[in-house]
Order: sequence, then C-alpha cells, then structure tokens
Amino acid sequence: MRAAFISHSDCGRHDTGWDHPEHVGRLRAITRALRDDPELFHTIDHLEGRHATIEELTLAHDPDYIRSVKEIAEQGGGRLDADTVASTGSWDAATAGAGCVLSAVDLSVAGIHPRSFSAVRPPGHHAVRARAMGFCLFGNVALAAHYARSKHGLQRILIVDWDVHHGNGTQALVENEPDIHFVSMHQWPWYPGTGAADDRGPHRTVWNIPKPAGLEPEEYISSLEQGIDAATKGFVPDLILVSAGFDSLAGDPLGGFTLEVDDFEALTRSLVARADSWCGGKLISALEGGYAPDRLAQASVRHLAALAA
Repeated sequence: MRAAFISHSDCGRHDTGWDHPEHVGRLRAITRALRDDPELFHTIDHLEGRHATIEELTLAHDPDYIRSVKEIAEQGGGRLDADTVASTGSWDAATAGAGCVLSAVDLSVAGIHPRSFSAVRPPGHHAVRARAMGFCLFGNVALAAHYARSKHGLQRILIVDWDVHHGNGTQALVENEPDIHFVSMHQWPWYPGTGAADDRGPHRTVWNIPKPAGLEPEEYISSLEQGIDAATKGFVPDLILVSAGFDSLAGDPLGGFTLEVDDFEALTRSLVARADSWCGGKLISALEGGYAPDRLAQASVRHLAALAA
C-alpha cells in the first residue's frame, strides 16, 4: 500500500516573516529531509493537492469569517490575533492547506491512497468557527472530518491530536457531532489554556489528556494510547485523522514534552495497525505545529515512513 505525501506550493505564500515561529522554512526542511532519504522518496507518491472552495470551508467556518480572511489578504494582509498574521498570499495558502487534506480524504475513500501525510501551512487546530487563533486560519482536520461525512457518507471519525498544544479549535468544530470522537494529548498548563481532563464535550465524545512537561516519553505514549483505547471502546471508526503536531518533540521552542523521532514512528505504526483493523487502512495526517525545523523534518520523515510501511 503506497502512502502519499501531499503538499501545495501555495502553502509557501503565507508570509509570516522569518522571526515568526510558523515560517515557510518549516515546509522547506521537510522536503529537504525527504530528498535526503532516496529510498523513502521513491517509495511514496508525491501529490499536489488542491484549493478548498468557499462552499467547502463553510462546512466548519462562518461565511462572514471566510470572506474576512479573503478580504484581509486581498488588502495586503494584517494581524488576525496576537499570534496570527496574514499576508497577500495567505488566502491561497490557507485554502491550499485545507484543500490538500480534503484531497487526502478523497484519495483515501477511493482506495487510491488510504494513508497520507499532508505537509501544509498555516496549521489549523486552533482556528474556531469565526476566528483565527494560534497561527491557524482554517481548521484543516476538523474540516476534513465534516467533509468525509457530508461528501463521502462516512459516519464515524476518530481524530487524534498529538500536538503539544490543545486542539481547542478542532474540539469546538466537532464536539457537537456524536459520531466524531476527538482525542487530544497536550501540555498543561500551556497555551491556549483549554483542554482540561473533565472537558468531555456535550456528547462526551472528547478525550482530553493534559500532561505536565518533562515526563519520560513512555508516559506520554502510554497516556495517548489509553486515550485512543477509551475513545474507540464500542466505536469503530470509518476513518482516522491525525493532527500531527511535532512541537511535542524534545527541544521544541514552544513546548516542554520529551518525545523523540522514534516515538512518533512507534505511535504512527500503532495507528496504522488500528486503521488496518478498523477501516481498511484509512489514515490521514496533516501537519500542525513543530517549530524546530530540522527536528520537525526528521520526525515528519519517520512518520511518513511508518505510514508507508
């Protein structure tokens, strides 16, 4: 089963400036690392995604907010919140990033590429229905979950978020759907201050796993696996979506977790095995955080290698 690496050149048009943690060098580091691994490079299929349409974006976001992002970009950009900026290319980047993940859903459901990793930016898991937040403009993974249900008729979706920050946007965008289960392991207390363990959502379909910084990697892995077990007790997903934030790596400037690249390979292999058992191998991941570019690239390559195994 060949895995796909999905990207789009327009994701590089989101110009945050080199002093911003979420800069274009993150994606460039991933593509360099892939070229430096010729065996993996030729094992996977390299695909260009597409742009999400405005109609597709409304599956998760308020139409007025969508229009405002487009207008701000057309007017030269600006600051959307304290941490989130837009440039003239940000509309094209954000719609391409979302569109890549929607393309991944299409390819997975069709059985062409059941597994894939979308290397996209801006990230998405902090964006809420009518507001940008935490470097994120549109909720790529949450949008993909709604798209899989509305376009392809899938019913049960599992979202796993291992970014070091709580995926507050993803939770807000999916928690009202009883057949979308959301698992987030994140540093606590940390930005954005949400994701308490007793926050289970209105249908108790949210499993938040707040953890302190500086634990042994095994404790994080075990906690996440237990959360996934709980989220899938009596619930067999038709599709697994992963918010692949690699800022949970040891040494990331915006986090205090201690995971290493080997740990992400192991977590990915575990999810691949689950996907093979549950849903014909349908497993889609999308890049979220990760702000040490070389480390991000190493982990992304190992993650992709496990998807391709």
